This record gives sequence, C-alpha cells and structure tokens, in this order.
Amino acid sequence: MDTTLRDGEQTTGVSFNDAEKLTITRLLLDEVKVNRIEVASARVSEGERKAVQRLTKWAKDHNCLERIEVLGFVDGTTSLDWINDAGGKVINLLTKGSLKHLTGQLRKTKEEHLADIVFVIKEAEKRGITVNVYLEDWSNGMLNSPDYVEFMINGIGKTSVKRIMLPDTLGILNPDQTYEFCKTMTQKFPDIHFDYHAHNDYDLSVANVFYAIKAGVRGIHTTVNGLGERAGNAPLASVVGILNDHLKVPNTIDESKLTKISRMVETFSGLRIPANKPLTGENVFTQCSGVHADGDNKDNLYFNKLMPERFGRVRRYALGKTSGKANIKKNLEELGIELGPEEMKKVTQRVIELGDKKENVTPEDLPYIISDVLKTERIDNHIKLKNYHLAIVQGLKPVATISLQIGKEVYNETSVGDGQYDAFMKALWRIYEKLGKEHPTLIDYWVSIPPGGKTDALVETVITWDYKNQEFKTRGLDADQTEAAIKATMKMLNIIENKENGLIINSKS
Repeated sequence: MDTTLRDGEQTTGVSFNDAEKLTITRLLLDEVKVNRIEVASARVSEGERKAVQRLTKWAKDHNCLERIEVLGFVDGTTSLDWINDAGGKVINLLTKGSLKHLTGQLRKTKEEHLADIVFVIKEAEKRGITVNVYLEDWSNGMLNSPDYVEFMINGIGKTSVKRIMLPDTLGILNPDQTYEFCKTMTQKFPDIHFDYHAHNDYDLSVANVFYAIKAGVRGIHTTVNGLGERAGNAPLASVVGILNDHLKVPNTIDESKLTKISRMVETFSGLRIPANKPLTGENVFTQCSGVHADGDNKDNLYFNKLMPERFGRVRRYALGKTSGKANIKKNLEELGIELGPEEMKKVTQRVIELGDKKENVTPEDLPYIISDVLKTERIDNHIKLKNYHLAIVQGLKPVATISLQIGKEVYNETSVGDGQYDAFMKALWRIYEKLGKEHPTLIDYWVSIPPGGKTDALVETVITWDYKNQEFKTRGLDADQTEAAIKATMKMLNIIENKENGLIINSKS
C-alpha cells in the first residue's frame, strides 16, 4: 500500500493539488500497479474532501474504488460520514497502539478505547465501508506495553476488520526488534492480515521492511521517494528492489515505471531526489571510476542485478578527475567519435584537469573539449544567436526579442513569458514552429551557485533535454543565471543540428 498522498504529504512543505493527486493516483494504480493507495486524512479541509471526491469518482469509473483508502479517526461517525460523502469505501482507522499514547492523549481505559473502536467498525458496516486499523505507536507498545497490544488485537480481531496495520510511528525499531515483534504478531494471530508501516528516522526503514516480510507480515506501506514526516517512510523503489532480488516475493509492481513515478513526484513535491538515492537517483547507474569502466569494457565486471534497463534507465560513465580512458571511450562511442591513442590521452588529461577544478563535465561537453585540446576547427555552430534583448518591467510580463541565424538565414521573433528565460524560449520555439523544425523538451533545470555570496561568481546552469526519447544535458557558465541558461540552450541546438546532419566535429585532418 502506497501512502504518498497521505503520509507523504505530511512532509514539511509538501502539498499536492487535485490535479497532481489524480495524476499520481493514475500512475500508481494503472502503471506502477501498486495494490492500494492511501490518499488523504478525513476532516482535514473542504479542499481535501473535494480532492478525494475527484479521486473516488475516477476510481469508481475504473473499477478500483476498493483500492482507495482514507485515514480516519475514532470519533463516532464523523470520519465515516466525511469519507462516505467523499465517495470513499475504505477507512484506515487510527487507534492507539501503545498504553502511553492511550493514557497520555485519550485519557481512557483500554476497555473504553476498544468499545469506541468497535462502535466505529459497526457504523462502517452500516455504510458499506471496509475497515483497516492502524495501531499508532505499535512499536513503543511492543517495547513497553505488550500486554496492551495483545489485548487490542484480540478485541479488534473479533470484528470484521480486514487488516491490522503495525506502524513504527517514530522510526525507533532496528531489524532485530522488527523481526521479533512482527514474528510475535504472526505466530499469535495467524489468521489476521498484518501490514507493516516503517519510518526512516535511523535510516533503517528498508531493512526493517525486509525483516517484517521475513517474519510473515503480508502487507507493506511505502511512499514514492521516501516522502513522509521527519526522515520519511520506506521508499517504494527500494522496497520493490528487495522484494524482487532478495526476498523473491511475487508482487504486481511494474518496476520499469518506478523512475517515471519518482520523477513525477519529485516535480510535484518540489523535493529533489538525491543523486545517490538507490534505484531512482541520477547517479546510481553511473560509473565514475576509470577502473570500473575498463572492467565493464572487458567483461561487465562491475554490473550487478540492478540493471538500469529494468527501471527504464541507461548505464552511464561519468566524466571527472577519476575518469580514465575507458570512461572517455564509452562516452565517445555514444557520440560516434573515434580518437587515436595520443588524442585520447590529451582529452583524458583535460577532463581530469576540469574535474580537479570541480567543474561539471557532461558527455555533450566532449566535442567542445576535443575541439579545444586538439586544436581542430570549432564545433560547427550552424545555429547562432545574433542578438537578443530581455526586458522586465514591474507589473508586466518579461519580454524577449531574439535574432537567430540558421545557416545563412536570419529570423526575428518576440514573445512574453513567465520569466526572462521562459520568454526567450517561447520566442525561440516560435521560430522553430514557423520552420517546421522539431525541438526538444526541457525536463530539468539545475543551477549551481558557488557558496559565499559572491555576486560576481560564475553560475553554472545544467539543463536536461529530451529529444526523440533520448535524454542529454548541456551546460552554460556565466555570471548571470539567464545568460548561462541561454548558452546551454544554444549548445543544445547545435548538438541536435549536428547530429541531424551527421556531423559532430569538423577536423582539419
């Protein structure tokens, strides 16, 4: 069960609108094929109720309404009525899983709390709503009040509840404790379907999931990119990896869609995926060491089961100070460029020098580096920016006027945009549309500004483009962010133009 839209939205600063929630719902259920999703908490707001109504309508039209779940509370019929009005058919009832939470927050006896829970369950039955039960703070309950936990599960187990869900609410358990406590549950109550809900405060959520499954738990809760309160929840992609490769547990997940949903949630949440995040991070299928590239060239010596193709990715070889000739060769092969031994040596040395200066080198920089190092003619800049003017006035949208030379012809265009760069790009694409030329889609825009607050420091802008289902990056350096982005854009245009014409470098030789 994925709870990105409920627990994931409790990440500080994250809030999804209706359209975003619907997009994520469709992707998770239709493409990624998770079994269930938790989409909201009851009673939060009128806007949340309308969002759930939109999701349940879509789910009903697509025959998957029972896979949409909403968190509710032991509040008589208030949560039930809210969920029922929103079109929901499943409540995940939040109850107290530790004696400390019960006495400290509700100030009731365990018998009183159980009676309240049973009342909600019976009322849910009248409304045709299925009930799952969360035992909030269950992990502390097992540590400090196991008799209370057993009492609650005995009582709840006699009702029509479908699943009892065991949250490590504060992320306090280690794998040994997780295995011991989950094993206790599955052995004492073999007929109950238990879910395990991990939090990542000690960076142990995925390890704890591993041991919960080994202990016989039959349901696992995840979030895309590990979103969630504090340090977050168990990441969906990582859990799928251990299910398939280590535990060999059959599941419905289409792992080739994990990168797509991960990037979609990254965009909607505004939280970037760490470059080294397992399975979905930008660098996880990138070899940096020249030794590794050499081993892969000879016999794929540095491959493991996590092949990038499984996740809709490709293997890359980074360019930097640890690069060797093998890294350079791998990247040149992608660009269709061949160099002799001496030329390769010079280019490798320049890449290492740039890496020592902490400069980011992309594969698309290689033709320019080769042109510079080998003193060949410059890259064939078939497309040139003759002039451009950017204007921003308070109260008005930014305006860009550009003069673009393609071959021998010059084209002029003006456009407005939501920012100076946006206005520039809209003017540019107007020219392309008039000429019937294809252009790429910008899919990521990353700006690096050196620390220290230097206003005259160079800004590096790295833009990721998609052109005919192929991703590539271009980089621009300038003291001004917009100028750096324009430089990266012009580099992109010429790389595409040269590739389309079958040319990368015009060498004097």
